[in-house]
Amino acid sequence: MNSKKELFITSFGLFSLFFGAGNLLLPPLLGYNAGENWFWVAIGFMITAVVIPIIGILAHARLQGTLYDFGKKVSPKFSLIYCILIYVIAVALPSPRTAAATHEIAIFPVFGTSPIWTSTVYFSLVLLFVLNRSKILGFIGKFLTPLIVIMLLLVIGIGLFSSEMTTSTSQFETPIVKGILEGYQTFDAIGAVVVGAVIIISINLRHNGSFEDKRKLIAKSGWIAGFGLFVIYTGLISVGAYYGSEISINETLPSDMQRANLLRKINLSSLGAFGNTILSILISLACFTTAIGIVAGTADYFKGLLGNSQLVYIVTAILASLLGVIVGQLDFNSIIIVAVPVLLFIYPITIILILLNVLPKQFSTPLVFRAVVIVTLIFSIPDVIGFIRPSEGLQSITKFIPLAQYNLGWVLPSIVTCLVVGLIPNKMQEA
Repeated sequence: MNSKKELFITSFGLFSLFFGAGNLLLPPLLGYNAGENWFWVAIGFMITAVVIPIIGILAHARLQGTLYDFGKKVSPKFSLIYCILIYVIAVALPSPRTAAATHEIAIFPVFGTSPIWTSTVYFSLVLLFVLNRSKILGFIGKFLTPLIVIMLLLVIGIGLFSSEMTTSTSQFETPIVKGILEGYQTFDAIGAVVVGAVIIISINLRHNGSFEDKRKLIAKSGWIAGFGLFVIYTGLISVGAYYGSEISINETLPSDMQRANLLRKINLSSLGAFGNTILSILISLACFTTAIGIVAGTADYFKGLLGNSQLVYIVTAILASLLGVIVGQLDFNSIIIVAVPVLLFIYPITIILILLNVLPKQFSTPLVFRAVVIVTLIFSIPDVIGFIRPSEGLQSITKFIPLAQYNLGWVLPSIVTCLVVGLIPNKMQEA
């Protein structure tokens, strides 16, 4: 195997499977609203949109299994339920969101067609790639991702160099926390556990290297892809802060339209009329590669769950694509609103499982897994209830929980639980 070529393909393929169109739209508006505090917002955003996903890929490099392996130390039943939830969420929200974004920003402004036509053609092509399983990573890594990266760097570079480098007043009281929570909407932590499994299987299909060779390849690819995400996300946030201060957007529009309008105006101002073409192509490619990764990952999981049947893989891919067509009829902003309570529940669990799978053995025993996951679940529930149905009674309880006012009440209890239980001698844990 040509190790450099394999590293190049895997790194770029992983980056592209992470980087969806929703991720392209989020940072500029975040930077625009952060203004002078864009750097602090970027730090928070990087924690959940870059650092945690990189650690997730490192965990995959250590496990070299499936998503099921992330939670099996809690219990087999828990891991099964968690996996099904993750994959259902993935095909029901972020995958259709890529079709909605493609339609609203790249297709409708040009052709004026109905979203049903866009999502039907879109997921037909996704299905075609997913059914040609062994070629996914190579095609994305060799062709699509380099093109996406070049166009992104072009937008960021010209946008920054043509701006006056001035920022507006920040609209955020706690910019780091806002960045952390906005990073949830990238789905990158979920992407790490989902598309990481896609990478594992794709590598296994391409060559028969040793476990250690694959571990090094996956880990290096994760760092390279993570660095690429860091550069792109930071660049887009800074463009929104510096260049966005010179652009006015309609504040009465839904946030997804604000995102689209801001990015479109930045493109028009920096690249001229050609910028709209660049933006349409860029968003279409970024959406497409992410949807491929999600559908393929879901089909892989259920194939392994049900006797390694190729028929199960095909049926799952078809059903996931059909669901994408149906949910893809919703507008981008509606999908984001539906996703918020779901993410407030599933994201903390996902982050905890990722972190536990890279910790030293002393702090990653089955007892630690069970205790920390239970505590995380308990302290995440108020965040979900508070978003769906806020009440004074709930606030009177959460005010005693550190960071609960930022929807991060699960963080400190989970850390304390991990440390306390992890310090219990292994013999006592086994007893």
